Amino acid sequence: MSTGNEIERSDPDPRDVQIFSALLTPHRSLNRAGFLAVMLFLSVVSFVTGLVFLMMGAWPVFGFFGLDVLVIWWAFKANFRAARASEEIVITASELRVRRVSHRGQVSEWTFNPLWVRLDQEVDEEYGIEHLYLISRRHRLHIAGFLGPEEKASFYKALVSALNAARRGPTYNPVT
Repeated sequence: MSTGNEIERSDPDPRDVQIFSALLTPHRSLNRAGFLAVMLFLSVVSFVTGLVFLMMGAWPVFGFFGLDVLVIWWAFKANFRAARASEEIVITASELRVRRVSHRGQVSEWTFNPLWVRLDQEVDEEYGIEHLYLISRRHRLHIAGFLGPEEKASFYKALVSALNAARRGPTYNPVT
């Protein structure tokens, strides 16, 4: 039974507050409208060129031009299908979660204690950061594979900062 004098606490547990959250996806510079424009252009050029060869009597060439357009369409579709992959990294005071979704929709998840995780990187002198790894005990997990070298460097700094904040623990402020 309630007297009506209870104070309801709706504040979330400080251990569950997200310190860092990132959703990484592969970069694609061509959107759907661009894809349609490129395919329309290729189809028109191939059809016109194929007609020229057809009028000259080289009728098999006409079919090969159509086959080229079909192969290019298939390559773009495979590229767009691969763009459905993603990687989500979330850090709270009590855990670091990595959730990876493949282009086929297969989900893999890892959970680490942020107090025991360290970051490792493979750096090439000319290229920059090639690979980033989360290391905890015997586990070595490759992360941020979608990113370029400059993006990996920025991501590395942000992740180190978030891990340090998680190691400091939640801050309690009873005034607010």
